Amino acid sequence: MATFLYKLGRLAFRRRHFVALLWVALLTLAGVGAASAPAAGSSSFSIPGTEAQKAFDLLEQRYPGMSADGATARVVFKAPEGEKMADAANKAVVEKTVQELGDGSEVVSVSDPFTTNAVSKDGTVAYASVTYKVPAMELKDSSREALETTAHKAQDAGLTVEMGGDALQAEPETAVAGEIIGLAIAAVVLVVTLGSLVAAGLPLLTAIIGVGIGVSTITALANALDLGDTTSTLALMIGLAVGIDYALFIVSRYRSELAEGRGREEAVGRAVGTAGSAVVFAGLTVVIALAGLAVVNVPMLTKMGLAAAGTVVIAVLIALTMIPALLGYAGRKVRPAGEKGKLLGRGRAKGSAQESAQEAAEATGGKTGEESVKAGKGSAGEAAVGKPSMGTRWASFVVRRPIAVLLFGVVGLGAIALPATQLELGLPDDGSQPTSTTQRQAYDLLSDGFGPGFNGPLMVVVDAKDSASPQEAATAVSDEIKGLKDVVTVTPATFNKAGDTAMITVIPKSKPSSTQTEDLVHSIRDAGAGVTADTDAKVLVTGATAMNIDFSQKLTDALIPYLALVVGLAFLLLIVIFRSILVPLKAALGFLLSVLAALGAVVAVFQWGWLAGLIGVEETGPIMSMMPIFMVGVVFGLAMDYEVFLVTRMREAYVHGENPNQAVVTGFRYSARVVAAAAAIMMAVFAGFIGSGESMIKMIGFGLAIAVFFDAFVVRMAIVPAVLALLGDKAWWLPKWLDRALPNVDVEGEGLRAHDDAARKAAEGEDDEDRELVRA
Repeated sequence: MATFLYKLGRLAFRRRHFVALLWVALLTLAGVGAASAPAAGSSSFSIPGTEAQKAFDLLEQRYPGMSADGATARVVFKAPEGEKMADAANKAVVEKTVQELGDGSEVVSVSDPFTTNAVSKDGTVAYASVTYKVPAMELKDSSREALETTAHKAQDAGLTVEMGGDALQAEPETAVAGEIIGLAIAAVVLVVTLGSLVAAGLPLLTAIIGVGIGVSTITALANALDLGDTTSTLALMIGLAVGIDYALFIVSRYRSELAEGRGREEAVGRAVGTAGSAVVFAGLTVVIALAGLAVVNVPMLTKMGLAAAGTVVIAVLIALTMIPALLGYAGRKVRPAGEKGKLLGRGRAKGSAQESAQEAAEATGGKTGEESVKAGKGSAGEAAVGKPSMGTRWASFVVRRPIAVLLFGVVGLGAIALPATQLELGLPDDGSQPTSTTQRQAYDLLSDGFGPGFNGPLMVVVDAKDSASPQEAATAVSDEIKGLKDVVTVTPATFNKAGDTAMITVIPKSKPSSTQTEDLVHSIRDAGAGVTADTDAKVLVTGATAMNIDFSQKLTDALIPYLALVVGLAFLLLIVIFRSILVPLKAALGFLLSVLAALGAVVAVFQWGWLAGLIGVEETGPIMSMMPIFMVGVVFGLAMDYEVFLVTRMREAYVHGENPNQAVVTGFRYSARVVAAAAAIMMAVFAGFIGSGESMIKMIGFGLAIAVFFDAFVVRMAIVPAVLALLGDKAWWLPKWLDRALPNVDVEGEGLRAHDDAARKAAEGEDDEDRELVRA
C-alpha cells in the first residue's frame, strides 16, 4: 500500500497539470448536471415493515384519490375576548375563509368547522382542515401564499388566526452564516498549524472542490433517486470535515518530510505513501459506518448514508491525487515544518543548514531518500528534538501517570453520559417549534380548546375484506377502543366505496410525544388482535403519531445489529492496520464512551434545556429518533480517523525500534498537533450547522461537534496513550498464525525503507564501479 501510494503521489506531482484539469473537469461536469437536472420532488418517508406503514399503504390502495400523502393544513380561529365563534359576525368570517381556501388549484377539500363539529366546548376556538393533492415539499409557493393571505384576511377581521400542518413546511433553511463562520475558523486553524496562507489554502480548496462534486452529483440525481434535502446537507457536513482533515494530514506530513531535508517530489511521495495510507483506511472506516446505515432499512437513512459515503470517497481520492498536484504548483511557498512564512514570522534564518540541505537534495532530484535524510540530520533533525512541543510534554506526562489520566478521562466522560439514561426518543412536530411561530401557536390553541391529544390523532384502519360482516367488525373495534384508558373521542367509522375498509379517528387524552399516547397505541393494537380473532378483520393503527412511535422502535431494534456490523467490520480493518488485537478493542471501547457522553450532552441541552439558550434552542422535548443510530454511524467513522492517524505514527515508531512508552511520545510529537487541528476544524464545521433554523440539523450539528471534542481530546489524546502505556509491548501482540494470515498493508511505510535500502545499495554499487574504473 505505502509503495503504491508513494508512486501515485510522485506521479500526481509530476503530472500536476493533467490531475488538476481532471478534477476541474469533474467539478464542471457535476455542476452542469446539477444545473440541468429536473427539480427534485418530495422525498418520500417510509418505514418498511412497520404496522403504521402497512396501514398507510392500505389506505392508498383502498381509498383511491384520497391523497393520503398529500399536504395538510389546519387554520385555527379564536374568537375575541368575551365572544364566541358561533356569533354571527365571527361565523361569517370563518365561512368566507373556508370558501376562499377551497378555491386553490391544489386543494382537495376544506372542512367547515360548523358542519364537522370542529368547535371547542367553550365555543371560543374552531379550526378548518385543508387537504392538498400533492405532498408538502411539492406544494407550489402560490398555494402556500394563498393559504397565508386568506388567513391574514380573517385576522384583519378581528379573529386570532394561526396555522399548522406540513403544508407550511418550506425547504429547510441552511445555516449559511454558520457554515461561513465554521470555514473561517477552519482557515485560521490551518494557517496557525501550517504556517502560511498558501499551505492553509490547499486543504480548504480541495475540500470545497470535493464537496462541490459530491453535492452537485447528489443534486443531479435527486429527482431520479428520490433524495431529500437532508441528504445533501449531511454530505456537505461530512464532506467538508473529512476533506479538510485528510488534506491537512498529507500536507503536514509533506512539511515534515521537507524538514528532514528531502526534495519536494520525494517528500510528496513519502507523505502520500505514509499519511496517505492512513487516509485510505480512515476513509474506509467512515464509509463502512455511513454505508452501514442501510442495515436499519429506512430508505431515507440509507440514502443519506450512501450519499455521504460517496462524498467521503471523493475526499480521499482528492487528498491522494490533487493535493500532490497542488503542492507541485505551490513549490517553495509551502515551507518545511518549523519554518514559518512572512505572515507568522520566520522560524529559521534564510540560508540555514536545513534549507541548504533541502536545496542540495533538490539538486539531486530527490531520488534517493537516504541521502536526503543524511543531508538533513544536522539541521532539521536536531531542531526537531530541540525544544519539546506541547504534545511531547503531554504525552510524557501521560506515560508517567497513566492510571490517573485513565481514571480521570473515563470517570469524566461517564458522568457526562449519565443524562443519556433518561433519553426520550420522538420525531419533531409543531409542539417542538419555537413559541414565536404560527405553527406552535396553532398547536397551543388546539391544545387549549380541544385537549393536548387533539394535535396527535390516531387513525385506526379496519381491513374487513375477509370479514363476514364489516359493519359489525368496525363497531366491535370502536367499542373496544372506547373502553381503553386515555381515550377522549372515537369518531364513527368511515367506509370506502367497496365497503370493505373503515377508518376510525381516535383522539388521545395526552400530547403526541407522551408515553401515555405510546401506551395507548400499543393498547389499541392489543385490543385489535382480539377483534381479529372474533371477526377476521385486521386492525391497524397509523397516523403521524403512530408512525413516529414505530419509527423510534425500529431504530431502537436496529441499533445493536448495526453496532455489531459496523464495529465488527472496522475492528477487523483495524487489526489489519495495527497488527494487534488489543489496540482495535481499545479503539472500539473508547468510541462507545465518547458517543455515550455526546448523547448525554444532547439530552442535557435539547431535552432538559441546560444551556439551551446559548445555542438557540427555544423548545425542549424528545430527542430525534434517528439521533442515536445516526451519531453511532457518523461518530464511529470520525473517531476511527483520529485513532488511525495518531496510533499509526506510534506504531511506526515502535516498529522502527523504540520502546512502547517512547513510541507513544514520538507519535504525539509528530501527530498530536495535527490531530488537534483536525479536530478543531471538524468541530468548527459541525458547529456551523447549529445556527440552522431546522431543529434536526441544529441537533445533528451540536451532537457531532461535541462528540468530536470528547473523542479527539479526551479519548484519543488522553485515554488511548494511557492505555498503551499500561499495556506496553502487549498492546502490539498478535498471534503468529493470525499475523501470517493477515495481508500486509504496510501503513508504517516499511516498503519505503526497503526502497531506500535498494537505492542506497545501487548508489554504493555505482561508486564501487567508478572507483574500479579510476584504478584501471
